[in-house]
Amino acid sequence: MDLPVHETHPDPATQAAHDRQRMRRGLLIAGGFIVLLWWIKAFELAFDTDFGVLGNRPREWAGLLGVLTAPLLHGSVAHLMSNTLALLVLGTLAFASFPKASWRSLPLIWGLAGLAVWGFARESFHIGASGLTHGLMFLLLTLGLMRRDRIAIATGFIAFFLYGGMLLTVLPREPGVSWEYHLAGAVFGVISGLLWARLDPLPPRKRYSWEIEEELEAQARAADEATFEPARPDEVRPLWEGPHAGSPPPALRGVVVRFPLRIEADEKGHTARAERGELESSSDPDAPRS
Repeated sequence: MDLPVHETHPDPATQAAHDRQRMRRGLLIAGGFIVLLWWIKAFELAFDTDFGVLGNRPREWAGLLGVLTAPLLHGSVAHLMSNTLALLVLGTLAFASFPKASWRSLPLIWGLAGLAVWGFARESFHIGASGLTHGLMFLLLTLGLMRRDRIAIATGFIAFFLYGGMLLTVLPREPGVSWEYHLAGAVFGVISGLLWARLDPLPPRKRYSWEIEEELEAQARAADEATFEPARPDEVRPLWEGPHAGSPPPALRGVVVRFPLRIEADEKGHTARAERGELESSSDPDAPRS
């Protein structure tokens, strides 16, 4: 269901403060998850232990726990560093721009992508948060294509410009890289975008200068009409409605002048012409006299 499009907030400072608050919230969520990943890696290094055995091992019941734990584990510091920046950028964009869709998409990408790897991937230990990064990138691309508002398009372009190479890493290219996790994360990122594209409200619509000018002109025309145009009466009474019940006597209503009928005018006209003819004949000097 399409949500209503709101106009730009009348106070730009308030709108800017709201945008900064959303960005800080997204940065806090992404940064908090990254801190958790580094804390786990620091614990491994400090106590000389390896949590890799808790990774996702396909088609082994003991490896089913890795569906939940694999995105939290990394094989080396370099592996974790390669995912840190992507998680920070993509996670901040997703949770700042589409918080409702992101909160629903993250469990779907995490859980179902892990199950897909467990069911169909190669027999190995699959660990790392790269499945989440691919899921977030494809989520932002899908939301940009489906929503097509200015924020969705902007975040989609940023994600593609910075991490468009993920379109190729969903294919088997390098040994030792879990492309299955990449592909599964991308697939469920697209599915999440299709499911919850309209979950977050649309951003306020920016009003351009020509729209404001047209509105001001319409208001000026309405003010002129209200000032110079007289108000239209609700009812106009005729000068005389004729005799009706309750009307005053004829003496008080005045005298109605009757115009002569056309036939009377014609008879008078003929008489006048006849009289004029008689006068003309009597004035003729050559006419015989009696």
